Amino acid sequence: MKKMIFALTALSVMGLATTTQAAKVDVCVFDLLGKSGESYQMAQEWALAAKGWGADINLVPRQDEAVADNDFKAGKCDAVFMTAMRARQYNKFVGSIDALGGAPSNAIAQRAITFALDKRNAPKMMSNLSGKKYEVAGIAPLGSAFIFVRDKKIDSIEKAAGKKFAVLGYDDAQKIMVQRVGAQAVISDISNFVAKFNNGQVDMVGAPAYAYKPLEIYKGISPNGGMFNFPVLQVTADFIIRPDQFPAGFGQKSRDWFVKNLPKSFNMINRLESSIPAKFKMNLTAEDKTKYQKMLREGRMDMTKRGIYDPAMMSVLKKARCSVDKANFECSLGGE
Repeated sequence: MKKMIFALTALSVMGLATTTQAAKVDVCVFDLLGKSGESYQMAQEWALAAKGWGADINLVPRQDEAVADNDFKAGKCDAVFMTAMRARQYNKFVGSIDALGGAPSNAIAQRAITFALDKRNAPKMMSNLSGKKYEVAGIAPLGSAFIFVRDKKIDSIEKAAGKKFAVLGYDDAQKIMVQRVGAQAVISDISNFVAKFNNGQVDMVGAPAYAYKPLEIYKGISPNGGMFNFPVLQVTADFIIRPDQFPAGFGQKSRDWFVKNLPKSFNMINRLESSIPAKFKMNLTAEDKTKYQKMLREGRMDMTKRGIYDPAMMSVLKKARCSVDKANFECSLGGE
């Protein structure tokens, strides 16, 4: 009798384990274009790979990033894919890759992301907020953000004084930096910041080439506008999970997948940046580039002191910058 009870108990436990493993994991995916967007398509490839790591993924498309975040907070999703600017609340280390001037080229960004997702940094991927555990299970690049202007007469930061600049309301760094250059910050959301630019409500906006065609930025810069051909920051997207809802070791396997796919992602980004017509690109002199790099550095250090950016990531980004450009003026300076 005891043997029968033991056998039945074992079978029930095995059955429970099988059920748990086979249960779908809901993942909210923010993409302005929904299922037709690049981010959602990448998530589909990731979900297919995740089957090999013991998870059955159910992707939930969300075209409103705030809704995706709220669904995650409410437990409607077990994971969420969204921009690092909003995901910074869950992990400041990873969320600080998007720091002003932190990764001024795709090559530097690739080094920084690869380092961040390395197994040695696994502890930094974990966070505990109000008793809830979170883990960064991936970082995807969306490309450098460039400043677009409706009028090419705004051909310097100095001429931005008094101009209206659309900023994302939940990113304090943007608001502070816009105020530092004397421009007027117009609080917006990721769902409408480019629309405000296109319809003339604001004079300037920052966005990656990734958004140029989908959000129709060409409407805002035609016929008299342009784009400063100078990257202000690197835009990334973070994949945040509740680790207790996924199989053991899932997070690192997922991070390894994102690293493996970085070359593919950056090839796409380079292609999108090259597709913006040359007639709209406003190139800066070497002197102006250095001046703006210094301005961004001062802003970045200020944001770090304010607690917006993570000091450890600032060190990582500086090492990445100086490994690519050893002659850069900042490489001999301290402070980061």
